Amino acid sequence: MKSLIQQLVETPGPSGFEYEIRDVIREGIGADADDVRVDALGNLIARKGEKTEQGLRVMVSAHIDEIGLMATHIDDNGFIRFTNIGGINPLTCYGGRVRFMDGTRGVIGMDGLERGKMPKLSDLFIDVGATSKAGCPVKVGDVCGFERPFIDLGKRMVAKSMDDRISAAIAIEVLKQLKSTPHEVHFVFSTQEEVGIRGATTAAFGVDPDVGFAIDVTRTGDTPRPGTKMAVALGDGPAIKVRDSSFIADPRLVDWMVKAAKEANIPYQLEVLEAGGTDGRAIQMTRAGVPAGCVSIACRYIHSPSEMVDTDDVENAVKLLVKLLGEPILLG
Repeated sequence: MKSLIQQLVETPGPSGFEYEIRDVIREGIGADADDVRVDALGNLIARKGEKTEQGLRVMVSAHIDEIGLMATHIDDNGFIRFTNIGGINPLTCYGGRVRFMDGTRGVIGMDGLERGKMPKLSDLFIDVGATSKAGCPVKVGDVCGFERPFIDLGKRMVAKSMDDRISAAIAIEVLKQLKSTPHEVHFVFSTQEEVGIRGATTAAFGVDPDVGFAIDVTRTGDTPRPGTKMAVALGDGPAIKVRDSSFIADPRLVDWMVKAAKEANIPYQLEVLEAGGTDGRAIQMTRAGVPAGCVSIACRYIHSPSEMVDTDDVENAVKLLVKLLGEPILLG
């Protein structure tokens, strides 16, 4: 999967500007879906399977947008001020490189700060090498993402948008490996998650699922002196979400997912994320309500230009989802 993962994480696509990454995903799906469509908010929805007497209409959602920056002002010397798209930490920005959607590249600089003062986004600017406002190729409203190459560390992989392209890669692989299912499965590659779970909200209303699953990254508690104590670590298996700050997973689904993992000897973790949300909320809250769960991938350094995941967790997430979607979903 690594070649696909590299292609996905290196393709730009901040929230609201997912057109390039959507094309890459469509190509990655190829002819393995029964049909593929794009809805009004830009979600790519690939259907596989026909619902049988034992089956349900299932939505599986992985968001394809990433955090980014939007130009708000260009000064007389061609330096670009910006605002955030999604959750951006100024500490991870300084000295970073960016790529605008038209291919323009730049580096993030910072105004002088008092010693000991924490930087704010308003202290930062983008330098694209321009010497004047007229000579700057960027205009107000242009969008960029961070530019960092994919790094293969063997068991570990690092990139600027593992959140949530790693889940898109997992969804594509599950779709390809799912040879038989009693369900009508709608794989949703959703937009604008980082700015309010918007794409999954409209997609869930349109799909109208009987049950749904999000796939997303989650934080870890396995680094030196982690800021938050958390029972999730890289390499210990996919995490079955119990709750996050946006939704509580259906307990019946959690129990069923745990049982399936045990039956297949797939390592797993239980996840309680105290801050953060996923497309699971949108699925759960659509129409009259939907039982929803989430498979999470442990990820270090989330919302930084160097997010890290474990290859075994990725492969085991594929195995777990193929098993879950290949069997009747038991909620009793």
